[in-house]
Amino acid sequence: MNLQQLLEAKIKEAFFSLYQIELPAVEFQATRKEFEGDITVVIFPMLRFLKTNPEKLGNDLGAFLMAHLEEVVRFNVVKGFLNIVIADGYYLDFFKNIKDNPTFGTQPVTTDSRAVMVEYASPNTNKPLHLGHIRNVLLGYAVAEILKASGKKVYKTQIINDRGIHICKSMLAWKKFGNGETPESTGLKGDKLVGNYYVKFDQEYKKQIETLIADGKTEEVAKKEAPLLLEAQLMLQKWENGDTETVALWKMMNGWVYDGFEVTYKSIGVDFDSYYYESDTYLLGKDVVEQGLAKEVFYKKEDGSVWIDLTDEGLDEKIVLRSDGTAVYITQDIGTAIQRAKDYPDVGGMVYTVGNEQDYHFKVLFLILKKLGYSWAENLFHLSYGMVDLPSGKMKSREGTVVDADDLIADMAQTAKEISEELGKLDGYSKGEKDSLYNTIGLGALKYYILKVDPKKRILFNPEESVDFQGNTGPFIQYTFARIQSILRKDQNSSYTLPSIVEMHEKEKELIKQLQLYPEVIQQAASSYSPALLANYVYDLVKSYNSFYQSVPILAEIEEDKRQFRVQLSRKVGELIQSSFKLLGIEVPQRM
Repeated sequence: MNLQQLLEAKIKEAFFSLYQIELPAVEFQATRKEFEGDITVVIFPMLRFLKTNPEKLGNDLGAFLMAHLEEVVRFNVVKGFLNIVIADGYYLDFFKNIKDNPTFGTQPVTTDSRAVMVEYASPNTNKPLHLGHIRNVLLGYAVAEILKASGKKVYKTQIINDRGIHICKSMLAWKKFGNGETPESTGLKGDKLVGNYYVKFDQEYKKQIETLIADGKTEEVAKKEAPLLLEAQLMLQKWENGDTETVALWKMMNGWVYDGFEVTYKSIGVDFDSYYYESDTYLLGKDVVEQGLAKEVFYKKEDGSVWIDLTDEGLDEKIVLRSDGTAVYITQDIGTAIQRAKDYPDVGGMVYTVGNEQDYHFKVLFLILKKLGYSWAENLFHLSYGMVDLPSGKMKSREGTVVDADDLIADMAQTAKEISEELGKLDGYSKGEKDSLYNTIGLGALKYYILKVDPKKRILFNPEESVDFQGNTGPFIQYTFARIQSILRKDQNSSYTLPSIVEMHEKEKELIKQLQLYPEVIQQAASSYSPALLANYVYDLVKSYNSFYQSVPILAEIEEDKRQFRVQLSRKVGELIQSSFKLLGIEVPQRM
Protein backbone atom coordinates (compact mmCIF):
# COMPACT_ATOMS: atom_id res chain seq x y z
CA MET A 1 0.00 0.00 0.00
CA ASN A 2 1.51 3.33 -1.05
CA LEU A 3 1.34 6.54 1.00
CA GLN A 4 -1.70 7.91 -0.82
CA GLN A 5 -3.64 4.66 -0.37
CA LEU A 6 -2.65 4.54 3.32
CA LEU A 7 -3.80 8.11 3.93
CA GLU A 8 -7.00 7.68 1.95
CA ALA A 9 -8.02 4.63 3.99
CA LYS A 10 -7.29 6.42 7.27
CA ILE A 11 -9.10 9.64 6.23
CA LYS A 12 -12.19 7.64 5.26
CA GLU A 13 -11.97 5.94 8.66
CA ALA A 14 -11.67 9.36 10.34
CA PHE A 15 -14.68 10.71 8.46
CA PHE A 16 -16.84 7.82 9.56
CA SER A 17 -15.50 7.83 13.12
CA LEU A 18 -15.99 11.60 13.56
CA TYR A 19 -19.16 12.19 11.52
CA GLN A 20 -20.69 8.76 10.79
CA ILE A 21 -20.45 9.50 7.07
CA GLU A 22 -18.89 7.24 4.45
CA LEU A 23 -16.60 9.32 2.26
CA PRO A 24 -16.41 7.90 -1.31
CA ALA A 25 -13.04 9.36 -2.32
CA VAL A 26 -10.20 11.58 -1.16
CA GLU A 27 -8.47 14.09 -3.43
CA PHE A 28 -4.72 14.64 -3.06
CA GLN A 29 -2.23 17.00 -4.62
CA ALA A 30 1.41 17.93 -4.19
CA THR A 31 2.04 20.42 -1.38
CA ARG A 32 2.84 23.89 -2.66
CA LYS A 33 6.46 24.91 -2.09
CA GLU A 34 5.61 27.83 0.20
CA PHE A 35 3.94 25.52 2.74
CA GLU A 36 5.38 22.78 4.93
CA GLY A 37 4.18 19.33 3.94
CA ASP A 38 4.83 16.23 1.85
CA ILE A 39 1.31 15.67 0.54
CA THR A 40 -1.88 17.73 0.61
CA VAL A 41 -5.50 16.67 1.11
CA VAL A 42 -8.04 18.86 -0.68
CA ILE A 43 -10.87 19.55 1.78
CA PHE A 44 -13.36 21.37 -0.45
CA PRO A 45 -14.88 18.25 -2.17
CA MET A 46 -15.70 16.83 1.29
CA LEU A 47 -18.00 19.77 2.06
CA ARG A 48 -20.61 18.20 -0.22
CA PHE A 49 -21.07 15.52 2.44
CA LEU A 50 -20.59 17.61 5.57
CA LYS A 51 -21.64 21.23 6.07
CA THR A 52 -18.86 22.73 8.17
CA ASN A 53 -15.96 25.14 8.11
CA PRO A 54 -13.18 23.77 5.85
CA GLU A 55 -10.42 24.81 8.24
CA LYS A 56 -12.16 23.07 11.16
CA LEU A 57 -12.62 19.93 9.07
CA GLY A 58 -8.95 20.01 8.06
CA ASN A 59 -7.83 20.34 11.68
CA ASP A 60 -10.14 17.53 12.80
CA LEU A 61 -8.80 15.18 10.14
CA GLY A 62 -5.18 16.20 10.77
CA ALA A 63 -5.54 15.52 14.52
CA PHE A 64 -7.08 12.10 13.81
CA LEU A 65 -4.20 11.19 11.47
CA MET A 66 -1.65 12.31 14.07
CA ALA A 67 -3.28 10.09 16.67
CA HIS A 68 -3.71 7.02 14.47
CA LEU A 69 -0.83 7.01 11.98
CA GLU A 70 2.77 7.00 13.15
CA GLU A 71 3.81 8.11 9.64
CA VAL A 72 2.15 11.52 10.19
CA VAL A 73 4.29 13.79 12.38
CA ARG A 74 2.82 17.26 11.72
CA PHE A 75 0.14 18.99 9.75
CA ASN A 76 -1.07 22.48 8.93
CA VAL A 77 -4.28 23.76 7.37
CA VAL A 78 -4.32 26.58 4.85
CA LYS A 79 -7.89 27.50 3.92
CA GLY A 80 -9.31 24.31 2.38
CA PHE A 81 -6.04 22.39 2.19
CA LEU A 82 -4.64 19.95 4.77
CA ASN A 83 -0.85 19.79 4.38
CA ILE A 84 0.62 16.65 5.93
CA VAL A 85 4.25 16.14 7.02
CA ILE A 86 5.38 12.51 6.82
CA ALA A 87 8.06 11.04 9.11
CA ASP A 88 11.53 10.52 7.67
CA GLY A 89 11.29 6.92 8.79
CA TYR A 90 8.52 6.24 6.30
CA TYR A 91 10.72 7.31 3.39
CA LEU A 92 13.71 5.42 4.76
CA ASP A 93 11.67 2.23 5.10
CA PHE A 94 10.40 2.65 1.56
CA PHE A 95 13.94 3.11 0.25
CA LYS A 96 15.19 0.07 2.17
CA ASN A 97 12.48 -2.02 0.52
CA ILE A 98 13.35 -0.97 -3.04
CA LYS A 99 17.08 -0.28 -3.00
CA ASP A 100 18.10 -3.86 -3.87
CA ASN A 101 15.12 -4.62 -6.12
CA PRO A 102 16.37 -4.43 -9.74
CA THR A 103 12.83 -4.71 -11.15
CA PHE A 104 11.23 -2.02 -8.97
CA GLY A 105 8.37 -0.37 -10.83
CA THR A 106 7.80 -3.11 -13.38
CA GLN A 107 5.25 -5.89 -13.09
CA PRO A 108 5.66 -9.54 -14.10
CA VAL A 109 3.40 -10.71 -16.91
CA THR A 110 0.15 -11.98 -15.43
CA THR A 111 -0.84 -15.36 -16.83
CA ASP A 112 -4.56 -14.62 -16.71
CA SER A 113 -4.42 -11.40 -18.72
CA ARG A 114 -4.97 -11.26 -22.47
CA ALA A 115 -2.04 -10.33 -24.70
CA VAL A 116 -1.81 -7.08 -26.63
CA MET A 117 -0.59 -6.85 -30.23
CA VAL A 118 1.17 -3.59 -31.10
CA GLU A 119 1.55 -2.70 -34.77
CA TYR A 120 4.11 -0.14 -35.85
CA ALA A 121 6.37 0.78 -38.80
CA SER A 122 4.05 -0.28 -41.69
CA PRO A 123 6.39 0.96 -44.44
CA ASN A 124 5.94 0.94 -48.21
CA THR A 125 8.50 -1.03 -50.19
CA ASN A 126 9.08 1.75 -52.73
CA LYS A 127 11.31 3.93 -50.55
CA PRO A 128 13.56 3.92 -47.48
CA LEU A 129 12.34 4.75 -44.00
CA HIS A 130 12.23 8.47 -43.23
CA LEU A 131 11.77 10.84 -40.30
CA GLY A 132 8.02 10.20 -40.15
CA HIS A 133 8.66 6.45 -39.88
CA ILE A 134 11.12 7.13 -37.07
CA ARG A 135 8.40 8.72 -34.93
CA ASN A 136 6.14 5.78 -35.74
CA VAL A 137 8.61 3.03 -34.80
CA LEU A 138 9.86 4.85 -31.70
CA LEU A 139 6.30 5.31 -30.43
CA GLY A 140 5.21 1.77 -31.23
CA TYR A 141 8.32 0.16 -29.75
CA ALA A 142 8.19 2.27 -26.57
CA VAL A 143 4.47 1.60 -26.05
CA ALA A 144 5.08 -2.13 -26.49
CA GLU A 145 7.92 -2.10 -23.93
CA ILE A 146 5.91 0.01 -21.46
CA LEU A 147 2.92 -2.33 -21.78
CA LYS A 148 5.26 -5.25 -21.01
CA ALA A 149 6.61 -3.43 -17.96
CA SER A 150 3.04 -2.86 -16.77
CA GLY A 151 2.44 -6.62 -16.72
CA LYS A 152 1.03 -7.30 -20.20
CA LYS A 153 2.10 -9.95 -22.65
CA VAL A 154 2.91 -8.14 -25.89
CA TYR A 155 3.41 -9.11 -29.52
CA LYS A 156 5.13 -6.59 -31.80
CA THR A 157 4.12 -6.69 -35.44
CA GLN A 158 4.01 -4.71 -38.64
CA ILE A 159 2.15 -4.77 -41.93
CA ILE A 160 4.41 -4.15 -44.91
CA ASN A 161 2.71 -2.40 -47.81
CA ASP A 162 4.41 -4.35 -50.58
CA ARG A 163 1.90 -4.13 -53.42
CA GLY A 164 0.02 -1.50 -55.40
CA ILE A 165 0.65 1.12 -58.06
CA HIS A 166 3.33 2.93 -56.02
CA ILE A 167 5.42 -0.27 -55.87
CA CYS A 168 4.99 -0.74 -59.63
CA LYS A 169 6.25 2.79 -60.26
CA SER A 170 9.64 1.95 -58.71
CA MET A 171 9.72 -1.39 -60.52
CA LEU A 172 8.93 0.17 -63.90
CA ALA A 173 11.48 2.97 -63.49
CA TRP A 174 14.20 0.46 -62.59
CA LYS A 175 13.24 -1.72 -65.56
CA LYS A 176 13.39 1.23 -67.99
CA PHE A 177 16.28 3.24 -66.59
CA GLY A 178 18.19 0.98 -64.20
CA ASN A 179 20.59 -0.79 -66.60
CA GLY A 180 20.61 -3.77 -64.24
CA GLU A 181 21.81 -1.86 -61.17
CA THR A 182 21.81 -3.77 -57.87
CA PRO A 183 22.66 -2.86 -54.28
CA GLU A 184 25.91 -4.78 -54.71
CA SER A 185 26.91 -3.01 -57.94
CA THR A 186 26.11 0.46 -56.58
CA GLY A 187 27.07 0.06 -52.93
CA LEU A 188 23.67 1.45 -51.96
CA LYS A 189 21.30 -0.05 -49.40
CA GLY A 190 18.48 -1.77 -51.27
CA ASP A 191 15.73 0.46 -49.93
CA LYS A 192 17.69 3.56 -51.04
CA LEU A 193 18.25 2.16 -54.52
CA VAL A 194 14.56 1.37 -54.97
CA GLY A 195 13.60 4.76 -53.52
CA ASN A 196 15.78 6.48 -56.11
CA TYR A 197 13.72 4.87 -58.87
CA TYR A 198 10.48 5.98 -57.24
CA VAL A 199 11.82 9.54 -57.51
CA LYS A 200 13.01 8.81 -61.08
CA PHE A 201 9.51 7.69 -62.06
CA ASP A 202 8.04 10.95 -60.78
CA GLN A 203 10.60 13.01 -62.67
CA GLU A 204 9.98 11.23 -65.98
CA TYR A 205 6.21 11.22 -65.43
CA LYS A 206 6.21 15.00 -64.98
CA LYS A 207 8.20 15.42 -68.21
CA GLN A 208 5.57 13.40 -70.08
CA ILE A 209 2.77 15.48 -68.57
CA GLU A 210 4.47 18.68 -69.71
CA THR A 211 4.84 17.26 -73.24
CA LEU A 212 1.17 16.27 -73.42
CA ILE A 213 0.08 19.69 -72.15
CA ALA A 214 2.26 21.29 -74.81
CA ASP A 215 0.43 19.12 -77.38
CA GLY A 216 -2.88 20.61 -76.27
CA LYS A 217 -4.07 18.21 -73.56
CA THR A 218 -5.51 19.55 -70.33
CA GLU A 219 -3.46 18.91 -67.19
CA GLU A 220 -6.11 16.51 -65.89
CA VAL A 221 -6.11 14.47 -69.10
CA ALA A 222 -2.32 14.59 -69.37
CA LYS A 223 -1.91 13.12 -65.89
CA LYS A 224 -4.20 10.21 -66.79
CA GLU A 225 -2.79 9.54 -70.28
CA ALA A 226 0.94 9.85 -69.61
CA PRO A 227 2.45 6.65 -71.09
CA LEU A 228 4.55 5.95 -68.00
CA LEU A 229 1.48 5.87 -65.74
CA LEU A 230 -0.38 3.63 -68.18
CA GLU A 231 2.59 1.24 -68.19
CA ALA A 232 2.65 1.20 -64.36
CA GLN A 233 -1.08 0.39 -64.32
CA LEU A 234 -0.51 -2.42 -66.80
CA MET A 235 2.34 -3.75 -64.63
CA LEU A 236 0.00 -3.82 -61.61
CA GLN A 237 -2.53 -5.83 -63.62
CA LYS A 238 0.20 -8.27 -64.63
CA TRP A 239 1.28 -8.65 -60.98
CA GLU A 240 -2.30 -9.32 -59.88
CA ASN A 241 -2.63 -11.91 -62.66
CA GLY A 242 0.57 -13.65 -61.54
CA ASP A 243 2.72 -12.80 -64.57
CA THR A 244 5.97 -14.71 -64.01
CA GLU A 245 8.40 -11.97 -65.09
CA THR A 246 6.58 -9.22 -63.17
CA VAL A 247 6.35 -11.28 -59.97
CA ALA A 248 10.05 -12.18 -60.21
CA LEU A 249 11.00 -8.49 -60.54
CA TRP A 250 8.70 -7.63 -57.62
CA LYS A 251 10.28 -10.31 -55.41
CA MET A 252 13.81 -9.21 -56.28
CA MET A 253 13.28 -5.51 -55.62
CA ASN A 254 11.23 -6.09 -52.46
CA GLY A 255 14.00 -8.37 -51.21
CA TRP A 256 16.44 -5.49 -51.61
CA VAL A 257 14.13 -3.24 -49.62
CA TYR A 258 13.59 -5.74 -46.79
CA ASP A 259 17.35 -6.11 -46.35
CA GLY A 260 17.66 -2.33 -46.18
CA PHE A 261 14.83 -2.00 -43.67
CA GLU A 262 16.45 -4.53 -41.35
CA VAL A 263 19.68 -2.53 -41.27
CA THR A 264 17.73 0.61 -40.33
CA TYR A 265 15.66 -1.15 -37.67
CA LYS A 266 18.86 -2.49 -36.11
CA SER A 267 20.38 1.02 -36.14
CA ILE A 268 17.29 2.47 -34.47
CA GLY A 269 17.16 -0.40 -31.98
CA VAL A 270 13.66 -1.77 -32.58
CA ASP A 271 12.44 -5.29 -33.30
CA PHE A 272 9.34 -7.28 -34.23
CA ASP A 273 7.85 -10.63 -33.33
CA SER A 274 5.96 -11.08 -36.61
CA TYR A 275 5.51 -9.58 -40.07
CA TYR A 276 2.39 -9.33 -42.21
CA TYR A 277 2.53 -8.46 -45.91
CA GLU A 278 -0.20 -6.68 -47.85
CA SER A 279 0.44 -9.02 -50.78
CA ASP A 280 -0.78 -11.84 -48.51
CA THR A 281 -3.61 -9.95 -46.82
CA TYR A 282 -5.17 -7.75 -49.52
CA LEU A 283 -7.81 -10.35 -50.35
CA LEU A 284 -8.64 -11.06 -46.70
CA GLY A 285 -11.94 -9.74 -45.46
CA LYS A 286 -14.08 -10.53 -48.49
CA ASP A 287 -15.49 -13.65 -46.82
CA VAL A 288 -16.21 -11.55 -43.70
CA VAL A 289 -18.39 -9.30 -45.85
CA GLU A 290 -20.61 -12.28 -46.65
CA GLN A 291 -20.88 -13.09 -42.94
CA GLY A 292 -21.70 -9.45 -42.21
CA LEU A 293 -24.46 -9.47 -44.82
CA ALA A 294 -25.97 -12.55 -43.20
CA LYS A 295 -25.89 -10.80 -39.80
CA GLU A 296 -27.35 -7.64 -41.39
CA VAL A 297 -24.31 -5.66 -40.29
CA PHE A 298 -23.78 -4.77 -43.97
CA TYR A 299 -26.30 -4.16 -46.75
CA LYS A 300 -26.12 -4.42 -50.52
CA LYS A 301 -27.03 -1.59 -52.91
CA GLU A 302 -28.71 -2.05 -56.28
CA ASP A 303 -25.39 -1.99 -58.14
CA GLY A 304 -24.15 -4.92 -56.03
CA SER A 305 -21.76 -2.90 -53.85
CA VAL A 306 -21.80 -3.65 -50.10
CA TRP A 307 -21.95 -0.91 -47.44
CA ILE A 308 -22.36 -0.31 -43.72
CA ASP A 309 -24.47 2.52 -42.36
CA LEU A 310 -22.79 4.19 -39.39
CA THR A 311 -24.84 7.41 -39.37
CA ASP A 312 -26.47 6.48 -36.04
CA GLU A 313 -22.96 6.54 -34.52
CA GLY A 314 -22.23 9.98 -35.96
CA LEU A 315 -20.19 8.64 -38.89
CA ASP A 316 -21.03 8.12 -42.58
CA GLU A 317 -21.98 5.23 -44.79
CA LYS A 318 -18.89 3.22 -45.71
CA ILE A 319 -18.34 0.93 -48.68
CA VAL A 320 -16.73 -2.44 -47.87
CA LEU A 321 -17.00 -4.15 -51.26
CA ARG A 322 -17.18 -2.57 -54.72
CA SER A 323 -19.87 -3.51 -57.23
CA ASP A 324 -17.29 -5.52 -59.22
CA GLY A 325 -16.55 -7.61 -56.12
CA THR A 326 -13.15 -6.08 -55.36
CA ALA A 327 -12.23 -5.14 -51.81
CA VAL A 328 -11.46 -1.65 -50.54
CA TYR A 329 -8.70 -0.83 -48.05
CA ILE A 330 -10.84 -1.16 -44.95
CA THR A 331 -11.99 -4.63 -46.03
CA GLN A 332 -8.36 -5.73 -45.99
CA ASP A 333 -7.88 -4.22 -42.52
CA ILE A 334 -10.92 -6.08 -41.24
CA GLY A 335 -9.56 -9.36 -42.59
CA THR A 336 -6.03 -8.72 -41.30
CA ALA A 337 -7.26 -7.99 -37.76
CA ILE A 338 -9.30 -11.21 -37.74
CA GLN A 339 -6.35 -13.18 -39.14
CA ARG A 340 -4.07 -11.86 -36.40
CA ALA A 341 -6.56 -12.92 -33.74
CA LYS A 342 -6.55 -16.41 -35.29
CA ASP A 343 -2.75 -16.51 -35.44
CA TYR A 344 -2.45 -15.38 -31.79
CA PRO A 345 -5.47 -16.78 -29.90
CA ASP A 346 -4.37 -15.17 -26.61
CA VAL A 347 -4.60 -11.65 -28.07
CA GLY A 348 -7.27 -9.59 -26.33
CA GLY A 349 -6.54 -6.22 -27.90
CA MET A 350 -4.56 -4.44 -30.59
CA VAL A 351 -2.75 -1.10 -30.83
CA TYR A 352 -2.30 0.51 -34.25
CA THR A 353 0.51 3.07 -34.49
CA VAL A 354 -0.61 5.17 -37.45
CA GLY A 355 -0.56 8.91 -38.21
CA ASN A 356 -3.52 11.11 -37.31
CA GLU A 357 -4.61 11.48 -40.93
CA GLN A 358 -6.14 8.01 -40.46
CA ASP A 359 -8.21 8.90 -37.36
CA TYR A 360 -11.55 8.49 -39.16
CA HIS A 361 -10.47 5.24 -40.82
CA PHE A 362 -9.78 3.60 -37.47
CA LYS A 363 -13.02 4.83 -35.91
CA VAL A 364 -14.86 3.08 -38.74
CA LEU A 365 -12.68 -0.05 -38.59
CA PHE A 366 -13.08 -0.52 -34.83
CA LEU A 367 -16.82 0.03 -35.00
CA ILE A 368 -17.25 -2.51 -37.81
CA LEU A 369 -15.28 -5.15 -35.91
CA LYS A 370 -17.41 -4.55 -32.80
CA LYS A 371 -20.60 -4.88 -34.83
CA LEU A 372 -19.30 -8.14 -36.28
CA GLY A 373 -19.18 -9.45 -32.71
CA TYR A 374 -15.47 -9.97 -32.00
CA SER A 375 -14.82 -9.71 -28.26
CA TRP A 376 -11.28 -8.36 -28.70
CA ALA A 377 -12.70 -5.50 -30.76
CA GLU A 378 -13.61 -3.79 -27.47
CA ASN A 379 -9.88 -3.36 -26.82
CA LEU A 380 -8.62 -1.76 -30.03
CA PHE A 381 -6.66 1.48 -29.86
CA HIS A 382 -5.41 3.84 -32.54
CA LEU A 383 -2.09 5.28 -31.34
CA SER A 384 -2.58 8.43 -33.39
CA TYR A 385 0.34 10.79 -33.78
CA GLY A 386 1.11 14.11 -35.44
CA MET A 387 3.54 14.77 -38.24
CA VAL A 388 7.21 15.55 -37.77
CA ASP A 389 8.41 18.69 -39.54
CA LEU A 390 11.86 20.14 -39.96
CA PRO A 391 12.75 23.83 -40.01
CA SER A 392 13.18 23.38 -43.79
CA GLY A 393 9.52 22.41 -44.22
CA LYS A 394 7.32 19.45 -45.18
CA MET A 395 8.79 16.29 -46.73
CA LYS A 396 7.64 14.66 -50.00
CA SER A 397 8.81 11.14 -50.90
CA ARG A 398 8.15 11.28 -54.63
CA GLU A 399 10.12 14.53 -54.96
CA GLY A 400 13.06 13.16 -53.03
CA THR A 401 12.80 15.74 -50.25
CA VAL A 402 12.29 13.30 -47.38
CA VAL A 403 14.77 13.10 -44.52
CA ASP A 404 16.18 9.61 -44.86
CA ALA A 405 16.23 7.71 -41.53
CA ASP A 406 19.77 6.40 -41.99
CA ASP A 407 21.06 9.83 -42.94
CA LEU A 408 19.34 11.38 -39.95
CA ILE A 409 20.89 8.86 -37.54
CA ALA A 410 24.33 9.58 -39.00
CA ASP A 411 23.70 13.34 -38.83
CA MET A 412 22.67 13.06 -35.17
CA ALA A 413 25.94 11.29 -34.33
CA GLN A 414 27.84 14.00 -36.19
CA THR A 415 25.96 16.74 -34.32
CA ALA A 416 26.74 15.01 -31.02
CA LYS A 417 30.39 14.87 -32.05
CA GLU A 418 30.56 18.58 -32.89
CA ILE A 419 28.87 19.67 -29.66
CA SER A 420 30.92 17.27 -27.50
CA GLU A 421 34.18 18.46 -29.05
CA GLU A 422 33.15 22.07 -28.55
CA LEU A 423 32.45 21.38 -24.87
CA GLY A 424 35.66 19.37 -24.50
CA LYS A 425 33.90 16.58 -22.57
CA LEU A 426 35.66 13.55 -24.03
CA ASP A 427 39.36 14.06 -23.37
CA GLY A 428 41.17 10.77 -22.93
CA TYR A 429 38.76 8.67 -25.02
CA SER A 430 39.97 6.52 -27.91
CA LYS A 431 38.50 7.14 -31.37
CA GLY A 432 36.41 3.96 -31.14
CA GLU A 433 35.06 4.95 -27.73
CA LYS A 434 34.23 8.42 -29.03
CA ASP A 435 32.43 7.15 -32.14
CA SER A 436 30.35 4.72 -30.07
CA LEU A 437 29.49 7.46 -27.59
CA TYR A 438 28.58 9.95 -30.33
CA ASN A 439 26.13 7.40 -31.72
CA THR A 440 24.65 6.73 -28.25
CA ILE A 441 24.26 10.45 -27.55
CA GLY A 442 22.94 11.32 -31.00
CA LEU A 443 20.40 8.49 -31.14
CA GLY A 444 19.38 9.14 -27.53
CA ALA A 445 18.85 12.81 -28.36
CA LEU A 446 16.68 11.95 -31.36
CA LYS A 447 14.57 9.38 -29.51
CA TYR A 448 14.04 11.46 -26.40
CA TYR A 449 13.16 14.62 -28.36
CA ILE A 450 10.42 12.71 -30.18
CA LEU A 451 9.14 10.61 -27.28
CA LYS A 452 8.92 13.43 -24.71
CA VAL A 453 6.15 15.04 -26.80
CA ASP A 454 2.56 13.85 -26.46
CA PRO A 455 1.94 11.58 -29.48
CA LYS A 456 -1.03 13.63 -30.68
CA LYS A 457 1.05 16.80 -31.02
CA ARG A 458 2.88 17.77 -34.17
CA ILE A 459 6.67 18.06 -33.76
CA LEU A 460 9.10 20.55 -35.23
CA PHE A 461 12.32 18.58 -34.95
CA ASN A 462 15.49 20.61 -34.46
CA PRO A 463 18.56 18.30 -34.40
CA GLU A 464 20.92 20.79 -32.72
CA GLU A 465 18.38 21.66 -30.03
CA SER A 466 17.87 17.96 -29.28
CA VAL A 467 21.60 17.42 -28.57
CA ASP A 468 21.80 20.20 -25.99
CA PHE A 469 23.48 19.00 -22.77
CA GLN A 470 21.17 21.23 -20.71
CA GLY A 471 17.40 21.22 -20.29
CA ASN A 472 14.80 18.60 -21.15
CA THR A 473 16.96 16.55 -23.53
CA GLY A 474 18.27 13.02 -23.84
CA PRO A 475 21.94 14.02 -23.46
CA PHE A 476 21.19 15.93 -20.24
CA ILE A 477 19.65 12.81 -18.74
CA GLN A 478 22.42 10.57 -20.11
CA TYR A 479 25.03 12.91 -18.60
CA THR A 480 23.37 12.70 -15.18
CA PHE A 481 23.43 8.89 -15.39
CA ALA A 482 27.14 8.98 -16.30
CA ARG A 483 27.79 11.33 -13.37
CA ILE A 484 26.15 8.81 -11.00
CA GLN A 485 28.27 5.98 -12.42
CA SER A 486 31.38 8.08 -11.73
CA ILE A 487 30.30 8.44 -8.10
CA LEU A 488 29.78 4.68 -7.79
CA ARG A 489 33.18 3.90 -9.33
CA LYS A 490 34.87 6.21 -6.85
CA ASP A 491 32.95 4.81 -3.87
CA GLN A 492 33.45 1.08 -4.57
CA ASN A 493 31.31 0.05 -1.60
CA SER A 494 28.52 -2.26 -2.64
CA SER A 495 28.00 -4.18 0.63
CA TYR A 496 26.20 -1.49 2.56
CA THR A 497 23.24 -1.83 4.91
CA LEU A 498 21.23 1.30 5.60
CA PRO A 499 21.19 2.45 9.24
CA SER A 500 17.89 2.29 11.08
CA ILE A 501 17.76 6.05 11.65
CA VAL A 502 19.11 8.83 9.46
CA GLU A 503 18.12 12.45 9.73
CA MET A 504 17.14 13.21 6.18
CA HIS A 505 17.91 16.32 4.20
CA GLU A 506 14.86 17.76 2.41
CA LYS A 507 16.53 17.09 -0.96
CA GLU A 508 16.93 13.42 -0.04
CA LYS A 509 13.28 13.20 0.85
CA GLU A 510 12.26 14.92 -2.39
CA LEU A 511 14.33 12.42 -4.34
CA ILE A 512 12.73 9.43 -2.64
CA LYS A 513 9.30 10.93 -3.36
CA GLN A 514 10.25 10.92 -7.05
CA LEU A 515 11.33 7.28 -6.81
CA GLN A 516 7.96 6.40 -5.28
CA LEU A 517 6.16 7.64 -8.38
CA TYR A 518 7.87 5.24 -10.79
CA PRO A 519 5.46 2.25 -10.63
CA GLU A 520 2.44 4.53 -10.99
CA VAL A 521 3.98 6.38 -13.95
CA ILE A 522 4.59 3.10 -15.79
CA GLN A 523 0.95 2.10 -15.28
CA GLN A 524 -0.29 5.53 -16.39
CA ALA A 525 1.95 5.52 -19.47
CA ALA A 526 0.69 2.03 -20.35
CA SER A 527 -3.00 2.82 -19.86
CA SER A 528 -2.76 6.03 -21.89
CA TYR A 529 -0.32 4.62 -24.49
CA SER A 530 1.90 7.66 -23.93
CA PRO A 531 5.70 7.28 -23.64
CA ALA A 532 5.77 11.05 -23.03
CA LEU A 533 4.59 10.47 -19.44
CA LEU A 534 7.60 8.24 -18.76
CA ALA A 535 10.03 10.52 -20.62
CA ASN A 536 8.99 13.56 -18.63
CA TYR A 537 8.99 11.58 -15.38
CA VAL A 538 12.64 10.64 -15.84
CA TYR A 539 13.45 14.29 -16.61
CA ASP A 540 11.79 15.33 -13.33
CA LEU A 541 13.73 12.60 -11.53
CA VAL A 542 17.00 13.89 -13.00
CA LYS A 543 16.18 17.48 -12.09
CA SER A 544 15.48 16.36 -8.53
CA TYR A 545 18.74 14.42 -8.45
CA ASN A 546 20.80 17.35 -9.73
CA SER A 547 19.23 19.61 -7.12
CA PHE A 548 20.19 17.01 -4.49
CA TYR A 549 23.72 16.75 -5.98
CA GLN A 550 24.20 20.52 -5.79
CA SER A 551 22.77 20.82 -2.26
CA VAL A 552 24.51 18.10 -0.24
CA PRO A 553 27.98 16.54 -0.30
CA ILE A 554 28.07 12.89 -1.33
CA LEU A 555 31.58 11.44 -1.42
CA ALA A 556 32.87 14.45 0.56
CA GLU A 557 30.40 13.81 3.40
CA ILE A 558 32.42 13.08 6.57
CA GLU A 559 29.66 11.12 8.36
CA GLU A 560 29.91 7.56 7.03
CA ASP A 561 26.18 6.78 7.39
CA LYS A 562 25.14 9.86 5.47
CA ARG A 563 27.78 9.33 2.80
CA GLN A 564 26.76 5.76 2.16
CA PHE A 565 23.07 6.59 2.22
CA ARG A 566 23.62 9.25 -0.45
CA VAL A 567 25.72 6.89 -2.56
CA GLN A 568 23.00 4.22 -2.37
CA LEU A 569 20.34 6.80 -3.18
CA SER A 570 22.40 7.88 -6.20
CA ARG A 571 22.76 4.26 -7.31
CA LYS A 572 18.99 3.73 -7.23
CA VAL A 573 18.33 6.91 -9.18
CA GLY A 574 20.79 5.65 -11.79
CA GLU A 575 18.96 2.32 -11.99
CA LEU A 576 15.64 4.06 -12.58
CA ILE A 577 17.12 6.33 -15.25
CA GLN A 578 18.48 3.26 -17.01
CA SER A 579 15.23 1.32 -16.56
CA SER A 580 13.10 4.21 -17.86
CA PHE A 581 15.36 4.84 -20.84
CA LYS A 582 15.42 1.12 -21.69
CA LEU A 583 11.62 1.17 -21.94
CA LEU A 584 11.97 4.16 -24.29
CA GLY A 585 14.58 2.33 -26.35
CA ILE A 586 17.42 4.64 -25.29
CA GLU A 587 20.89 3.56 -24.16
CA VAL A 588 22.78 5.23 -21.32
CA PRO A 589 26.59 5.56 -21.39
CA GLN A 590 28.74 4.65 -18.39
CA ARG A 591 30.98 7.65 -19.05
CA MET A 592 30.51 10.98 -20.78
